[in-house]
Amino acid sequence: MASHCNTLQHTATHCNTLQHTATHCNTLRHTATHCHTLQHTATHCNTLRHTASHCHTLQHTATHCDTLRLIHSFATHYKTLQHNATQCNTLQHTATHCNTLRHTATDTLTCHTLQLVLQLSAAPFHRDTQQHPTTHCSTL
Repeated sequence: MASHCNTLQHTATHCNTLQHTATHCNTLRHTATHCHTLQHTATHCNTLRHTASHCHTLQHTATHCDTLRLIHSFATHYKTLQHNATQCNTLQHTATHCNTLRHTATDTLTCHTLQLVLQLSAAPFHRDTQQHPTTHCSTL
């Protein structure tokens, strides 16, 4: 019986060892699962961080693009205003020149009219009185 008792005791010890090993194995399996979850979470977190950084870069680029578009719009508007101002100055210069020519033509016509009137009115009297208007008209 002592032999049988030793066998049972040995079996019980072996059973306890197996139970301890199984518990330890379950703990290791749980730890491995937890570690895998943490690794997956870390990878996901790194992906999110990379995505956030990429998103920030895209947002900065979009803002820069909008700024460039606005500058281009202002530059185009400025060139149009500059062109219009140049055209306006040219038209103003032409109008001034035209007014000068009109004024000169009017003065010349008036002078020739006066000269003709003087010639006609002075014809029967003195021919020397025409000299002054002719000289004046020649200076115009």
